[in-house]
Amino acid sequence: MERDRDMTEEKLINAVRELIVEDGFESLGVRKVAEQAGVNKTLIYRYFESLDGLIYAYMKKHDFWLNTLLEQPDVSDIKGYLKAFYRREIAEYRGDTVLKRLKRWELSSDKKIVVEVRAQREKNGVRFMEMMSGFAKIDKEQLQAISALMDAGISYLAMLEENCQMYNGIDIQSDKGWEQILKGIDTLIDIMIK
Repeated sequence: MERDRDMTEEKLINAVRELIVEDGFESLGVRKVAEQAGVNKTLIYRYFESLDGLIYAYMKKHDFWLNTLLEQPDVSDIKGYLKAFYRREIAEYRGDTVLKRLKRWELSSDKKIVVEVRAQREKNGVRFMEMMSGFAKIDKEQLQAISALMDAGISYLAMLEENCQMYNGIDIQSDKGWEQILKGIDTLIDIMIK
């Protein structure tokens, strides 16, 4: 029985992805999601309480800062760890159209699920800063500010790339452009970290 529930939840989460990719976030509805998943719409309410709950489940499963394991880094190569970390963040944001669209929606919402997502991201981000501050050449407040700018920049540019090619002379729709951004991040890491 639990396996059936897990399979149904997965079908519903996948249906959210498919519908947002096809029609955008704005057209998402309980009936459409249930039809896409091939299940009764009451299961959305039973398993997720609401469409918002289902969207939250999607975000918890796919959002970089919600599901990234912030394991203890290899202190012998902390710069390498951080450079790989930000490469992974960029790859995940760029590779998930649905998350980009949900993040755009999230910017203009104060719904309960959005508040919960932000709170969990913040908790993970603070934990990450605590972990990194011991390796920084700069004080913790500077590290927080620079990291906030890097993460916000990554998120913003990933959201923007779907509808805008150039940003500050960089082709954000190309891998070459993103490699330029990554080299800039690498330079910041070299400056900030011991």
